[in-house]
Amino acid sequence: MKTLKIATFNINGIRSRLPALLNWLEREQPDIACLQELKATDQQFPRHDLEMAGYGCLHQGQPSWNGVAILARDSEPLEVRRGLPGMEDDPQSRYLEAAVHGVLVACLYLPNGNPQPGPKFDYKLRWFECLIDHAKGLHGNGHPTVLAGDFNVVPTDLDIYDPRSWQKDALLQPESRACYQQLLEVGWVDAIRHLHPDERVYTFWDYFRNHWARNAGLRLDHLLLNPELAPYLKRAGVDAWVRNQVKASDHAPAWIELGGRR
Repeated sequence: MKTLKIATFNINGIRSRLPALLNWLEREQPDIACLQELKATDQQFPRHDLEMAGYGCLHQGQPSWNGVAILARDSEPLEVRRGLPGMEDDPQSRYLEAAVHGVLVACLYLPNGNPQPGPKFDYKLRWFECLIDHAKGLHGNGHPTVLAGDFNVVPTDLDIYDPRSWQKDALLQPESRACYQQLLEVGWVDAIRHLHPDERVYTFWDYFRNHWARNAGLRLDHLLLNPELAPYLKRAGVDAWVRNQVKASDHAPAWIELGGRR
């Protein structure tokens, strides 16, 4: 497999943060970028600007909320699936699947689930269960595959600066964590945690209470690899500098680099 850099980035509004997105793409040059929370319709998606930057685009927009996209450097993503199986009645734009640079890429934006308990948390768990069912098939499909996106779950207490003030949040509930653990039990490899088993790595810093300046972060954005892709994993990290830019998203891009088989 040729060297590839795959990233996932909750942009939190692609129109207002387009300059920051273009700056990141130019500086870091990921070969594949999965975006979440576009907050834009397909008609409002800045395809021309991204194509001028060298990226082919596949997107599923929605007015004001949600929305996902897959960007491919010097290539065009080949759409495989639009929407998560089992959620055909779901009006929210949260899942795209495409073949890009020899890899099957699933870009997802899992529901937040707050407030909990309640219908939003029930929706989160239903969506998660459908993802687990679909991911079982992707895991054993024989093709290099990555699940990349904002999973809206903090897997363990190592993935948050202080769990005490978030105990009632849907991101930390035992049910949310159990669903994420089910993916790992199927055999998906959490790339960042695999390469940084004991390090506090964050991808999200809330806008409130000075979280960024205090490095009071959470790890919500994950890249999970199936057995055909995991042996090629070389590096993984977070472009935390993006969170410090003007009009930054509250997330920073998480990324992996793939090379020759380990």
